[in-house]
Amino acid sequence: MRAFARIFRLSLAVLMPFLLFASAAFAAPARPQLEVTGYVINADLFPADNRMAATAEVTFTALEDLTSPVFELNNGLQLAKVTDASKKPLEAERVATNSTVRFNLATPIPKGTTTTWTFEYGGTLKGVETSPVEGINFASVGDPISILLYPGRWFPMTGLYTDRFTAEMHIRVPGDERVVGSGSGVAAPKSLPGNRTEYTFKWAKPGFPGTIIAGKFLEPITAPGINNVHVYVTQPNKAFAVPFAQDAAKQFDYMTATFGQAESSQINLVEMPNDAVSAMWAPEIAGIAGSRVAGKTYSRLLANTLAHQWWGSKISPATLNDAWVTNGMSRYAELMYVEDSAGKNAFESAVTDVQAGALAYDTQPLTSMGRLDPFSPQFQSMTLEKGAMVFHMLRWEMGDDAFVKFLRNLLSQYTDKSVTTANVQTVAEAQSQLQLTPFFAQWCDGTGAPAFTNKYTVFRLGNNKGFRTVGSIAQDLDLFRMPVELRIETDGKTEIRRVDVSGTESNFSVETFGRPRRISIDPQNWVLKSTPDLAVRVAVLRGQQQVAQGDLTAGLIEYQKALDANRNSSLASYRIGEVFFMQRNYQSAANSFRDALRGDGDPRWVEVWSHIELGRIFDITGQRDRAINEYRLAVQTNDNTQGAVNEARALMQKPYKRESASN
Repeated sequence: MRAFARIFRLSLAVLMPFLLFASAAFAAPARPQLEVTGYVINADLFPADNRMAATAEVTFTALEDLTSPVFELNNGLQLAKVTDASKKPLEAERVATNSTVRFNLATPIPKGTTTTWTFEYGGTLKGVETSPVEGINFASVGDPISILLYPGRWFPMTGLYTDRFTAEMHIRVPGDERVVGSGSGVAAPKSLPGNRTEYTFKWAKPGFPGTIIAGKFLEPITAPGINNVHVYVTQPNKAFAVPFAQDAAKQFDYMTATFGQAESSQINLVEMPNDAVSAMWAPEIAGIAGSRVAGKTYSRLLANTLAHQWWGSKISPATLNDAWVTNGMSRYAELMYVEDSAGKNAFESAVTDVQAGALAYDTQPLTSMGRLDPFSPQFQSMTLEKGAMVFHMLRWEMGDDAFVKFLRNLLSQYTDKSVTTANVQTVAEAQSQLQLTPFFAQWCDGTGAPAFTNKYTVFRLGNNKGFRTVGSIAQDLDLFRMPVELRIETDGKTEIRRVDVSGTESNFSVETFGRPRRISIDPQNWVLKSTPDLAVRVAVLRGQQQVAQGDLTAGLIEYQKALDANRNSSLASYRIGEVFFMQRNYQSAANSFRDALRGDGDPRWVEVWSHIELGRIFDITGQRDRAINEYRLAVQTNDNTQGAVNEARALMQKPYKRESASN
């Protein structure tokens, strides 16, 4: 597997896993017509034929007088029959361009009316061929694993991640398969004629129990002493199941201690196909791609996925304009776990990555994201990355203790409910006793980030009393108002001060015993801000997104922007080398990887992977001795980021061979 796929910096991989794909079909409607509140679904899966057949009883409420109700439904599924509550057949029109079905009613359904329709439907689901979102496998029936993920629209639905609903599901599969869904334990699997088995799931609380994963899974595996985490994997991944469960249990316990009880204490970790999204969540479910489990590269991805048990499942956004609340906090929960498990340095490095994502598409306020396609790079980067930075900055304003209490209060007050940006501000102000209107106006209703500069003069105080530094902090946003950390490095003790910055220039005066040698603004990156280093990371991030979408030329243009900002950027040179490698321009690729090794060494993992890439180039060009030397240098770095050292050792034993033009 190419290093590009595995190294695709964690700042991208742990976003909602379908970050890099777009589909204009699903821009949020300005005003929903109806709200689905409950389902009873009976579905038969036939993996050998990639086929499913289902009946869904859909209970919904009209939010306005309905004459043309619209439901989303995967294009691979055809309606056989739809009847209303009186069993009267209804005529439906399939709109393939946006994966919907539309009904034209002779008699409107009055506003406020709750009714139930029955849909009979079925068809072939083969992943990206019929996906509602271009290029992403959200729903496929096959061997050895079938996925019916909520965004795959495998049942008639509305209000993606905003309409909470209950669900009772009866899923029938071949007798050698197991099924995982939300609300397990309702009934034991039931054997049926023809060597088939029926699994029943019932989720009685309003939520998002819309994901089913079925396959030739082994008996659920647990780890010693861990009874609430069950792992469902196929035979090839059996050896990885116990450590997978142990890692998940640590993360789940941390989040429970931090946020309070989740909706359920049970978690099912489920292997998903490698051609699907890398992760998916539902109540009681964390689905992770099998390659990530086998490669043990799932830690942050898993933390982000588990965090949705609180941020997404326990509470959800009222509209897609509020999606930053749950997307952002699931991202920040992941970073909080990094801080707890790997320490402050790892946390600060992760925050730097998040800042780049937050600024990559910062042209529209968070509270107007509902106008965008929810699967577009801008929507995903903004709601996850900038959303995470909003919570990071709230933590700085409020303090650690008040911040955690605020999170717990938000979850408890809105359990099984939707939440708005205004709700978040109200709870934050009540907990912190701060007036946070300027904060939310800047970071949620506005765009842009300050670029800080400072100027100062140092005065010696009489009678050996030290020094007074008088200066000012300047930035370019007229309405900006926020406390900022000031670090004063002196001949002796380093002093830390908190300066309230308001407007384009704010004065400060600091007395120290030692002579100040250097003054830094926000050295721990508590505030989202524009810096030259961050400009490089933003350009690289945008380039990665272009390359991931197949536009190598646009990717190279963005990477060149990064080099223009910093000619010594190891990261930009490495990414350029990747593109040349994909183009089979091996000499140019080798030159770029050499430039990466001679560059600024940021981030550290560039060194080990540049050696591996050079080794692969030498293997491809028939220079095995030189390849082995590069792999040896990779091992000597002792940097096993994304399994680099393991990869280098394997390549020392067996030469790299490029399999096809797409690799």
